[in-house]
Amino acid sequence: MKNAFGGMLLLLSMLCNSATSCNRMDSFIQPANIGENNSNENMVSNRIIIRIGAKSFAATLLDNSTAKVFKQMLPLIINMKELNGNEKYGDLPKSLTANSSNPGTIHNGDLMLYGSNTLVVFYKTFSTSYNYTKLGVIDDAADLASALGGGNVSVTFELQK
Repeated sequence: MKNAFGGMLLLLSMLCNSATSCNRMDSFIQPANIGENNSNENMVSNRIIIRIGAKSFAATLLDNSTAKVFKQMLPLIINMKELNGNEKYGDLPKSLTANSSNPGTIHNGDLMLYGSNTLVVFYKTFSTSYNYTKLGVIDDAADLASALGGGNVSVTFELQK
């Protein structure tokens, strides 16, 4: 089977090198992901969407083990509670392995893990003495505070399609 596939690639390569133009072979030859539910795009991309009511925010997850496990949990709807006029927090359905440290400054749009199972979305910039594991950042958090409002809110986290 491997040799037959290699022969097909060689034939396609010769066709692409002929007088007719063609796109790169990998644009139309994709390996099958037998037994996998995730598309290649979702496996590679660290992009997620955060939905708060009618507003959507694109976010980028960091390339760390905690963010990767968080991403595998998506989609999630989390009821988030207000705290200190600068953040919303809610518990994840399972604990993650944390690698916490003190960031010194929290920024508007930071997505962090407090402890091992509390997801925090920050909507103001301030100094902190607490330890967090950084998961990612909202790309454009200018309207985040108004979208989150002053009370508790339901927030949806999902993979970007």
